Amino acid sequence: MADIIGTAAALCSITSFAPQIFKIWKERDASSVSFKTYGLTVTCFILWVAYGVLTEAWPVTIANACALVMASGVLIMKWRFERTG
Repeated sequence: MADIIGTAAALCSITSFAPQIFKIWKERDASSVSFKTYGLTVTCFILWVAYGVLTEAWPVTIANACALVMASGVLIMKWRFERTG
């Protein structure tokens, strides 16, 4: 049961960024995204990945690494579209 709940939580964490990514990409506008919030979110996922590696908690590492990629995508688009907009 714990594995099912953990997997569901990981999938929710990872996919929660997808709507924001698609919206930003489609509209080429990230003005409603907070740079500070996503900067902190990316930092959070980096720390969780480090924790997972150090404790050899591979489900934590993998789930947070995937979420890190998604959150970083939002942050990169925020930077990119503010510079080109």
